[in-house]
Amino acid sequence: NTAAVATGMERSGSIITSAALVMVLVSAGFATGDILIVKALGFGTALVYPTLLAAVGDAVPATDRASVLGVYRFWRDSGFIIGALLAGVVADLFGFRPAIQLIAAITVGSGVLAIGTVRGRTK
Repeated sequence: NTAAVATGMERSGSIITSAALVMVLVSAGFATGDILIVKALGFGTALVYPTLLAAVGDAVPATDRASVLGVYRFWRDSGFIIGALLAGVVADLFGFRPAIQLIAAITVGSGVLAIGTVRGRTK
C-alpha cells in the first residue's frame, strides 16, 4: 500500500499543485477585497481542512481512500449549502438567535452521531 500511495502522489502531485495554483489565481479577488468575513472564513478553512482530510484519509485503507474522501467532501460541502439555506430561512422567520442556535444544535448532533457510529481502523 505504501508503494501505491507513493506512486499515486508522484504521478498526480504536479496536477494537484497546478489546480491549487489556478484556484489561488481565480480566488485572488476575494483576498484583495474589503469583505473581512470572506477572508476570515477562507483563513479558517485553510487551517482546518487539511487536518480533516488527513484524519479521514488515515481512517481508511489506501485502496478505499479516494472514494471515501469523495463521499466525505460531498456531504461536507452539501452541509455548507444546506446549512446556509436553513439558517437563512430560520433567521427570516424567527430571527438570528434561533438560527444560530439551530445550526449549533445540528453541529453538536452530528458530532454525537459521529462519535457513536464512526469507528477507527482496526489492525
